[in-house]
Amino acid sequence: MIFHLVALSDWTADPARPYAPPSLDSEGFVHCSADPETVLAIATTHYADVPGTLLAVELDERALTSEVRREGESGLLYPHVHGPLNREAVVRVWEVVRAPGGPAELVPRPPEG
Repeated sequence: MIFHLVALSDWTADPARPYAPPSLDSEGFVHCSADPETVLAIATTHYADVPGTLLAVELDERALTSEVRREGESGLLYPHVHGPLNREAVVRVWEVVRAPGGPAELVPRPPEG
């Protein structure tokens, strides 16, 4: 399983289509994380100023229709999806609950619909 951080408003903007964040055009891939601990660390350091609800979309890597590569620098490798995220690969959606001055946590989000 791998995880992708995304604002709720971006994830739900066009649910009938595969999800393609701006990084797919600008960098050629979708940033992902390999485990919940890394998701929370990235949410805390890189998404602290993102307003609204933040999601961690858990993906079954084998069900993705786009290629996944482990890439990075300094020995740190992150899963990068080189194409849009097909929604059929979603196993679970987590909400990142951010407490002021405290650690963030992942809370399961009920299915939509």
